[in-house]
Amino acid sequence: TPCVGQQHRCRPMTTTAPLHMSQEDMDLITMDASERMDKTLSNLADNLLTVRTGRANPSMLDRVEAEYYGAMTPINQMATISVPSSQQLQIAPFDKSSIATIEKAIIYSGLGFTPSSDGNVIRINIPQLTEERRKDLLKQCKSIGEEAKVAIRNIRRDGVDSIKKMEKAGDLGKDQALDGQDALQKMTDEHIKLVDETVGKKEKEVATL
Repeated sequence: TPCVGQQHRCRPMTTTAPLHMSQEDMDLITMDASERMDKTLSNLADNLLTVRTGRANPSMLDRVEAEYYGAMTPINQMATISVPSSQQLQIAPFDKSSIATIEKAIIYSGLGFTPSSDGNVIRINIPQLTEERRKDLLKQCKSIGEEAKVAIRNIRRDGVDSIKKMEKAGDLGKDQALDGQDALQKMTDEHIKLVDETVGKKEKEVATL
C-alpha cells in the first residue's frame, strides 16, 4: 500500500480523543457556570444584609467605609460593633482618633442613621420602621432578588452560547450539546429557587414587627 513505512502519517484519525477533550471542555463550562451562580447567591445574601429591618444588627454597617490613613476601609475592620439592645448599635473604634471619620461615614452612607459619640464610642439608635418604610424595604428586597435572577439567567445564556459554538465547530455531538444545555437549565432552576427562598426569608424579617 502507499502507506507502507509511513504509518505515522496516514493512520486514520479517531474522534475519541477530541470528543473526550470536548466533553472535558463542556464540563468546565458547566462548572464555571455553577461557581458564578453560587457567587451570585453569595452577593445576594450580602446585598440583603444591608436592607434594614426594625431590629439592630451589626451587618447593617457592612458596606460603610471610612477613610483611614488614606485608604477607604470598612468600619467593621476599624471597630468592634455590638448590639447593646434590639434598637441600638454601638461602635467602639480601635483607634479613638478615627471616631469623627467613622461618624461622618455613617451619616453619609445613605442608611438614614444619626450617630452620636461620647468621644469613646459611637451609638446609633435604630428607629422603628413605619408601615410606608416597611413597604419600601419589601420592594427593595424584591428588586435585589430580581437582579440576582437576571445575573443567573445571563450566566446560563453565556454557557449555552459556549456549548452551541462548540457544537457548530464540530467539537461536540448534538446529544452532548443538548445534555450540557439541560444541565445548565437544571442548575439555573435550582439557583432561581434558592434566590426566591433567600428573598422570602428576608421579606419575612422586614415584615415582622
